[in-house]
Amino acid sequence: MGLLESFFGLIGDLTWGWSLIPLLVIFGIFITALTHFVQFRFFKRMFRVLSSKNQSGDPNAISAREALLISVGGRVGGGNIAGVAVAITLGGPGAVFWMWAIALVGMATSLVECSLAQLYKRRQPDGMFRGGPARAILHGLGEEFNWLAVIYSVCLIAAFGLGFNAFQGNTVAGAVQESFGLSRFITGAALAVVSGIIVFGGIHRIAKAADVVVPIMAVTYIAMALVVILLNIVHLPGVLWTIFTNAFGIEQAVGGGMGAAIAQGLRRGLFSNEAGLGSAPNVAATADVRHPISQGITQSFSVFIDTIFICSCTAFIILLGDVYVPGAEGIDGIVLTQQSLASHLGSWSQYLLAFMIMLFAFSSIIYNYYLGENALTIITKNPMALTILRVVIIGVVFLGATAPGATAVFFFSDPLMGVLALVNLVVIMMLLPAVLRLLKDFRQQLAAGIERPVFDPDAFPDLDIDRTAWSRVDHVGD
Repeated sequence: MGLLESFFGLIGDLTWGWSLIPLLVIFGIFITALTHFVQFRFFKRMFRVLSSKNQSGDPNAISAREALLISVGGRVGGGNIAGVAVAITLGGPGAVFWMWAIALVGMATSLVECSLAQLYKRRQPDGMFRGGPARAILHGLGEEFNWLAVIYSVCLIAAFGLGFNAFQGNTVAGAVQESFGLSRFITGAALAVVSGIIVFGGIHRIAKAADVVVPIMAVTYIAMALVVILLNIVHLPGVLWTIFTNAFGIEQAVGGGMGAAIAQGLRRGLFSNEAGLGSAPNVAATADVRHPISQGITQSFSVFIDTIFICSCTAFIILLGDVYVPGAEGIDGIVLTQQSLASHLGSWSQYLLAFMIMLFAFSSIIYNYYLGENALTIITKNPMALTILRVVIIGVVFLGATAPGATAVFFFSDPLMGVLALVNLVVIMMLLPAVLRLLKDFRQQLAAGIERPVFDPDAFPDLDIDRTAWSRVDHVGD
């Protein structure tokens, strides 16, 4: 076991340690410039996905909004509550600025990777779509790169399907035990049963669950933060000033100064919004839309919601309170968020926060499961394998909830996510010209007065596109 831990530790050092974060940042800036700041030019258009006009008339199709909510539910999790607190503790208030900055850059990366997932998606016998970086490798780069698609898929199943689901189960059980005194066994059993009901229903049931759970959790958490902001509105300008001065080293809040703020802000921001990590494209491909760029724009909005909305809520709850002391040790992570919230709204708020953590973790579990399911279809077509995966994931959720120490078994999760992200970046780099062609086509249609551009696969005869995936003209998403 010690040898394995050392091996995966080395992988983690070679990815997250020094190469991956600078690559994601530099490549995000490169994409932003190459696409002429696409995330800002199409910013208003992102909100169109929330309109009822863009919902599906076909009850069997996954709409653009449903795909958005599944990905938001997956991105929004413990990183938005505990991760932001850790970033502020280790990097000071300035880390929040750099979280915002990496989100704005990452929006362009997410648009590109999710547009690729749509471009190379495949219609399944049941009418649903499957896609993502693995299928982009197979159909964009060619069958000779099948080995790369398999590496990606194995890493996706191990990191998200198994490892991160164990951690989510552990997070929920710990929060419920702390707030309500409920046994981890009871929480784990309940979470496993509910998760099982959803995952055995497939992507349709996952989409319907996300359509209910995600708006409730996002709106409730944002509303809670808005109450805190309104109660402390006179202190808000001072907090914003502290964030900016700490971000550029004008004021030093923690050891390491500006360097610590940048490192923690970028790291926690990328972990939270997952832009460029290769996970969200798997869900983006399920949507029935008119044009690949449409879903790319929608998924770019998902990054904005995760970091600019949800992470900022946690940051303001902490920085507007008096629990956090710059440079002090002892209180960090989710405890800092809990105590800060209680200082604003009273001790009852810890129960509400525990409920929010449950929703955040549940939405992440069903999202992580789908990533594992989608990856498994690349490795094997055996339907029995899918049933086994579902049973294993439900067991992993229960194990993570009931045995806190069991999560240590999944030490490989972060290193494998690093490998996953590097593979995804290679794919994006190699297939970026195809996305630029898509973007040009989308812009030309807008310039011609077409309000909702439609993708014509015949205009791209050199690309390995599933024509049946674009055979209808009454698509939903904008």
